[in-house]
Amino acid sequence: MKPIPIFIGYDPREAIAYHTCANSIIRHASKPVSIIPLALNLFDDYKETHTDGSNHFIYSRFLVPHLMDYLGWAIFMDGDMIVRDDIVKLWELREMDKDVMVVKHDYETKMTTKYLGSKNENYPRKNWSSVILWNCNSHPNRVLKPDYIQKATGAHLHRFSWIKDERIGELPAEWNWLPDEYGVNPDAKLLHYTLGTPSFHEFANTPMGSEWHRERILTEYCEQHDIFK
Repeated sequence: MKPIPIFIGYDPREAIAYHTCANSIIRHASKPVSIIPLALNLFDDYKETHTDGSNHFIYSRFLVPHLMDYLGWAIFMDGDMIVRDDIVKLWELREMDKDVMVVKHDYETKMTTKYLGSKNENYPRKNWSSVILWNCNSHPNRVLKPDYIQKATGAHLHRFSWIKDERIGELPAEWNWLPDEYGVNPDAKLLHYTLGTPSFHEFANTPMGSEWHRERILTEYCEQHDIFK
């Protein structure tokens, strides 16, 4: 059985978020997973040239097909997330005639500034690229080479402009739920703290933030005493 390849965005300014996200995946998974950090210091053929990013992985997510040698499927997700259900259920939503599959958010943000003072502007297809089921061997995705990504604009990449609209598949909203924008959803399978993880003091009490804190504690101290069961 091959592990499910899962690429998670890594930003050293909130490393605890990455590890918390990874722990939530592992705790709930029913099949093997291979978790790969998208950290800029790990690349020898890609140098970040963009200057408009709010995090360190805002463009490196588009390297996933390249990192997979344009073979098979893979999952990408931002590091500011936790998974509340079996990641295998997301994996099984793949549609072979799609190039990518995403939650097609359609909203306007509540805040113009998010964590660490980053601008938070509204734009078409905002947050579509924060969870991606990648069809890495699809012909359109073969254009995603390091030099292409380095030269492309954020608008081009995050709107999936190299893909025909009908080949962008749709995932259920609960697989990329934004509690700080949408509010509480007990049925959400993946929580995305897009304005800022509760690790930042100004977002410590964000909606459903207690679940992130719980996962962080599990990450730091493990479950050796079954404290949370």
